[in-house]
Amino acid sequence: MKAIGFHAPGGPSVLTVLDLPTPQAGPGEVRVRVHAAAVNPADTLVRAGDVDLSAMPGPYVPGMDVAGVVDQAGGGSGFAVGDAVMAVVVPDRPHNGGYAQYVVVPAGQVTRAPRNVGPFEAATVPMNGLTALRALRVLEVGAGSAVAVTGSAGAFGGFFLQLGLAAGARVVADAGEADEALVRGLGAELVARRGPGWTAGVRELVPGGVGALADGALLGPAALDAIADDGAYAALRAPGERGTAPMPRPAPRGIAYRHVAFHENPDVPGGLRALADAVEAGRLTPRVAEVIGPADLARAHAAVEAGGVRGRFVVDLG
Repeated sequence: MKAIGFHAPGGPSVLTVLDLPTPQAGPGEVRVRVHAAAVNPADTLVRAGDVDLSAMPGPYVPGMDVAGVVDQAGGGSGFAVGDAVMAVVVPDRPHNGGYAQYVVVPAGQVTRAPRNVGPFEAATVPMNGLTALRALRVLEVGAGSAVAVTGSAGAFGGFFLQLGLAAGARVVADAGEADEALVRGLGAELVARRGPGWTAGVRELVPGGVGALADGALLGPAALDAIADDGAYAALRAPGERGTAPMPRPAPRGIAYRHVAFHENPDVPGGLRALADAVEAGRLTPRVAEVIGPADLARAHAAVEAGGVRGRFVVDLG
């Protein structure tokens, strides 16, 4: 099969087309003929060498979000050949990333694709959606909660905004002037202008500060003033990872630091089904920045690292 990956970590230019063995599904697994694979910031960390790959032989294939059709179903998987699906991929075995014509995943990481969107849109949903669900759970967001999210115009931020609103929370979004219409189009009613005065803007909308904040933009300590005493802050990357800033310790004003990772969801299959339902019901909006061919993946990685991409690049794998 054809895949796009790299032999050694480096800049975007290390990505190349690979010819690899087609994987086979075992019991409880499905093989997906991938039609679309989303490009996430996490993929750039894998490619750059920020993730330890020493336990696996190369070459390495990034990619954690796919959509396509089941073409091989292992015993007990619950899926049938021909099912249209979306899946979250953890590249924890050789050549197992999503930038490939075929990928084998445990059945618990697969769900039916939303019926009202195509594979390019569906591929943008799983990982970012699961991360947003995990953040909502970790921050104990529910009806009547006052929460904020940074990076509201991005994929994670937009999903957190929409899922938080669906849960009945008051969600304060951030937006620059160019993004305000987009963010309000996702349902935001409380919008604070992004920039140096953002935390003050949050407190104007929610006097005393929000009870919790999900930091999709990796603002780090610059976001803490928006949070009320004894509130909670959720980070998408672990301390010291690329793009993070050192957090003050101990945390000021009793704020609790939390780390969010999609794979820590206690019910990944249930989360994926809930995301598909939310897309079909119009509560969640998949956003494709651009559909690209495999030859454009290096350009997409460079754009993601530069920041400012709205939605996700999606690779058309045929």
